[in-house]
Amino acid sequence: MRSDTMTKGLEKAPHRSLLHALGMTRDEMRRPLIGVVNSANEVVPGHIHLHTISQAVKDGIRSAGGTPMEFPVIGICDGLAMNHPGMHYSLPSREIIADSIEAMAMGHPFDALVCVPNCDKVVPAMLMAMLRLNIPSILVSGGPMLAGAWQGKPVDLISVFEGVGKVRKGQMRQDELDELEACACPGCGSCSGMFTANSMNCLSEAIGLALPGNGTIPAVTAARIRLAKQAGAQVMELLAKNLRPRDIVTPAAVRNAVTADMALGCSTNTVLHLPAIFAEADLDLNLGIFDELSRSTPNLCRLSPAGSHHMEDLHRAGGIPAVLAELAKADLLDLSVQTVTGATLGDNLQSQGATVRDDQVIRPISAPYSPEGGIAILKGSLAPDGAVVKQSAVAQEMLVRTSTARVFEGEEEAVAAILDGKINPGDALIIRNEGPKGGPGMREMLTPTSAIAGMGLDKDVALITDGRFSGGTRGAAIGHASPEAVEGGPIGLVREGDQIEIDIPGRKLNLLVSEQELATRRESWQPRQREITSPFLRRYARLAASAAQGAVFAR
Repeated sequence: MRSDTMTKGLEKAPHRSLLHALGMTRDEMRRPLIGVVNSANEVVPGHIHLHTISQAVKDGIRSAGGTPMEFPVIGICDGLAMNHPGMHYSLPSREIIADSIEAMAMGHPFDALVCVPNCDKVVPAMLMAMLRLNIPSILVSGGPMLAGAWQGKPVDLISVFEGVGKVRKGQMRQDELDELEACACPGCGSCSGMFTANSMNCLSEAIGLALPGNGTIPAVTAARIRLAKQAGAQVMELLAKNLRPRDIVTPAAVRNAVTADMALGCSTNTVLHLPAIFAEADLDLNLGIFDELSRSTPNLCRLSPAGSHHMEDLHRAGGIPAVLAELAKADLLDLSVQTVTGATLGDNLQSQGATVRDDQVIRPISAPYSPEGGIAILKGSLAPDGAVVKQSAVAQEMLVRTSTARVFEGEEEAVAAILDGKINPGDALIIRNEGPKGGPGMREMLTPTSAIAGMGLDKDVALITDGRFSGGTRGAAIGHASPEAVEGGPIGLVREGDQIEIDIPGRKLNLLVSEQELATRRESWQPRQREITSPFLRRYARLAASAAQGAVFAR
């Protein structure tokens, strides 16, 4: 066993002495040592209950003959970090988390790992670490939050964000917003729509690195505790079989994950996280694969923000296994891929009797919401390397549009203009210098998109940025425009009043300015000089790759 290098032999007597100091018995030292990575904290609603989940994992490990050893990692709540300087740190935290897990698992040679995340950057970071270390590993999340209820209808965090715009426009009273904010997030769990955290927890299932149910079993249920115990026991099976993450994550698994992404209508942030995860297994996932599979995969689900359903509805309708079973009917998946159950994906679906229980939540493959996937990759003179939009959440009126550029050098300027009523139908907000290097940290901008929606402009106004969006964003919100402004991308050359061509079905995003004029603008262009006081953010700005490559650190 890997842990033998720390526990066995004459020269390891000092090491055993330190383990005795933990209260560990000799018998426990002889068993496999299983690292339990717990991202619990008292800051993030999705993580407030993870000590309970981790305890269940440890119970499962002990029941199967292992010795669990728990250690923590950080976790940032994107909702709490939104629209202030804290959001600069959210995406960079993904790299800190992955690196810290590597450091702990190499400094203390665990035989296997169970990773317990829940929210936006923690899930991909843990998957990155699992593939990097490549020891038997399994992921079990804390599960989704239930939807709230207000005035007889389901609500969620996005309802509150959009409520700000409604109050400013006079469509909602302040006391109504006060009521809404108190009940939209009713308890623990990752926010209840198909936002980034739930997108990644669902895709962990589709990839094969988490057990069925990981993405959709609600956080507050006993079934979530049972799943955690099962995950703890199952990691011992993986260890016995020496089944490792890179045995599971193959090129076929990559395509399965992107196919599921498109069918579910996941967050655009998956286009950042999946390439970063698969790069740890030396697998290339480029924007071309997203575009190819988007064109060939029907969109079967429209959860909030694209529709009225929430994660509890998806779970009731059959969860991720039901979605995968529908995709399998059209031969859109490779069912031979291995999973952490120890069986293939096809065997899992058959043994579970995976089937759709509510075809309003999971549409049949023969009658999808749309024939194409939830995410589209746009290219053109404004984004030569690509840009990303959640097309399943775009109003029909905005799918093809020529708009007038309104240029802002950062999120704060744009939000002020929106809330002050200075944005008009037909405008396209250009928010630049928010990319991985230029931000730095590629801030997530839910505040401006929600303000646009809340003020009733989502069918008339586009937002284009080299930054990124929350999974809760709806409307013609086009992000990840690459190359970013600070790297000399065309988005840095846009001027007030320029015409922008948006053609989502045609996958086009063009700046309607002549090449001669662009060449003239380039001659006088200078990158924006933003003072970065944080040593960590300066380091991130130096090392981060383009959004088109998942904003991963240079390897």
